[in-house]
Amino acid sequence: MLFSLFEKKVLDCPYCKHQFKEKNSFYICPQCGKYLKMPPRERIRQVVDKDSFQELSGELKSVDFLNFPGYSEKLEKAQEDTGEADAVVCGGAVIGGSPCAVFVMDSRFIMASMGSVVGEKITRVFEYATRHRLPVIGFTASGGARMQEGIISLMQMAKVSAAVQKHASEGNLYISVLTNPTTGGVTASFAMQGDIILAEPGATVGFAGRRVVEQTTRAQLPDNFQSSEFLQEHGFVDKIVSRDELKASLGTILRLHNGVRRQA
Repeated sequence: MLFSLFEKKVLDCPYCKHQFKEKNSFYICPQCGKYLKMPPRERIRQVVDKDSFQELSGELKSVDFLNFPGYSEKLEKAQEDTGEADAVVCGGAVIGGSPCAVFVMDSRFIMASMGSVVGEKITRVFEYATRHRLPVIGFTASGGARMQEGIISLMQMAKVSAAVQKHASEGNLYISVLTNPTTGGVTASFAMQGDIILAEPGATVGFAGRRVVEQTTRAQLPDNFQSSEFLQEHGFVDKIVSRDELKASLGTILRLHNGVRRQA
């Protein structure tokens, strides 16, 4: 049900079970204040300037090249439930009058796991932005590498990171926006490589799971461990921004960056 409820005009909060209208809600429950999973195209609609988004590499789809048991069926179901080809949507856009490139990961699609297509699409959007000297805005959400693609999924960490480095070496801006949940290899690579790292309130951000960390370190972890608030306290996140303020915040950062580049 969690995969289909976001396509309705009325949303069901999975936390407090409250029902509310999708319109102007920012997918935030008005009763408990929890953030619901937001479809990537809805996030794009809310953040970018009207009619400015132009999708890139939308035709790419994952295939079961390892013949992993049940993977083909899982891909088909995810595509049917979300209406997306894979777990990330990429393209060029304008935010607050400033041109940029955008990628938005979709946690509804096999937990936005990072497979070969996810890595390829994000790499391509960085390469596109580097060619056109555009800043990149990346909305991350993931359960980590896609195990059904074996070592190929882990290679995406290095491939995307190399594209991020190339983009940065030519003086271009990358803003990472951490959403719930951002974990595993995505956190260990491009999610935390932004020049500016923003996060949504209450987002879970980490590498290994809480129990694994506790068992490995034999330490009692604080209640807010691996939350965006915890990361901000420890210097990993620059600012926590609510969804209703995100477009304005991104627009301000992009305008400031454009001003610096013109002066240079």
